[in-house]
Amino acid sequence: MQNYSTAVETARDYYNSEDADNFYSLIWGGEDIHIGWYKSECEAIEVASRRTVHQMANRIDHRIDKNSRVVDLGSGYGGAARYLAKTYGCHVTALNLSETENARNRSLNSEQSLDHLIDVVDGSFEDIPLGDNSYDAVWSQDAILHSGNRTKVIQEVSRVLKSSGDFVFTDPMQAVDCPDGVLDDILSRIHLSTLASPDFYKAECDAVGLKFVEFDEATEHLIRHYERVLQETELREEEIRDSISVDYLRRMKTGLGYWVEGGKQGHLAWGIFHFSKT
Repeated sequence: MQNYSTAVETARDYYNSEDADNFYSLIWGGEDIHIGWYKSECEAIEVASRRTVHQMANRIDHRIDKNSRVVDLGSGYGGAARYLAKTYGCHVTALNLSETENARNRSLNSEQSLDHLIDVVDGSFEDIPLGDNSYDAVWSQDAILHSGNRTKVIQEVSRVLKSSGDFVFTDPMQAVDCPDGVLDDILSRIHLSTLASPDFYKAECDAVGLKFVEFDEATEHLIRHYERVLQETELREEEIRDSISVDYLRRMKTGLGYWVEGGKQGHLAWGIFHFSKT
């Protein structure tokens, strides 16, 4: 078994739990368990979440075809991997730390007859179990925050990318001018000591030869997403209590409130990053 850092092991235990698996599959979008890109205040979470995948793919769609190899770091239930495989016919490696999520991913791939294009790999993005210079694109959605060594993650991204390959990702971050201490409730909730910032990722990517292409800052969607997840949780609480413990739901609602407040106070950042390996 691969050795995980403390932060990654904590995230693995969380996402392997029955409560988390049921919550993310029932409330958080099911296929795409990441932050959505919203057109309205009441839009369905799964629709907005799939739109984020579209927005990200648009950055690199002219560079992906059936001969391309893509790795999705922190792939969750594999919604993005299936979209990429269906749309471009490319081969996708879905790397994810949760064996529970990976089992659901494999099942969905088989149901949709895509398992010949998608490999689901148990593992950590801090030590990617893949070869050097072997992928045309690295993709990640709202996962790198769970690392206790994000510098190592970026180094690993650069290592597995081919020359001129693309790195496209999103991640919940702290704002560049975020005051000390204001995110303590969020950090405590997700068992982390820090969040990255946009400037952190620009500097770390530059240090390993990943050239900055663009950052489409869209923090309003982070706020809207956590508001929508909180609304759906409260609306469907009676319905889902047979599948998800009362204590988990209580803690989740509190945590979602922290994210919403942090975003509205201007202390958080989110958007789509695009880098290219030089």
